[in-house]
Amino acid sequence: MTKKEIVKLIADQDKFLTQVKAKEIVQKTFDAIIDALVTEKRIELRNFGVFEVKKRAARKARNPRTGEKVFVEEKYVVTFKPGKEMEKRVRELEEQENARRLLAEAENAAQNQSPDPPQLETPDSLSSNVIPNVESQS
Repeated sequence: MTKKEIVKLIADQDKFLTQVKAKEIVQKTFDAIIDALVTEKRIELRNFGVFEVKKRAARKARNPRTGEKVFVEEKYVVTFKPGKEMEKRVRELEEQENARRLLAEAENAAQNQSPDPPQLETPDSLSSNVIPNVESQS
């Protein structure tokens, strides 16, 4: 999803909010998040998650194309840890995907079964194997 799609989604939910005004609000929100990260190095949004600026130490790395060893200087990176609500909703998405996959596998297995399933014995075919009733012979 892009910022433009977010703006349209928000504007469509409120008949008094234009896309231009929604774009301003979204941009100001993003700017506030960036400013908070730069000044305070951490922003916590309840039920959403935590953005945090961390310093990544210098390290030796490898250029994947050439295999050459290179030195990477220390740098600041932004990390994100999702909140409980987001984790829960993503887990639900994962469970839905697993259920769909299992259903598709079951349907494929059913379609790939032999065309003539094994025949079950009918009561008529079993009657020749029945042991005579002992009480009726007395």
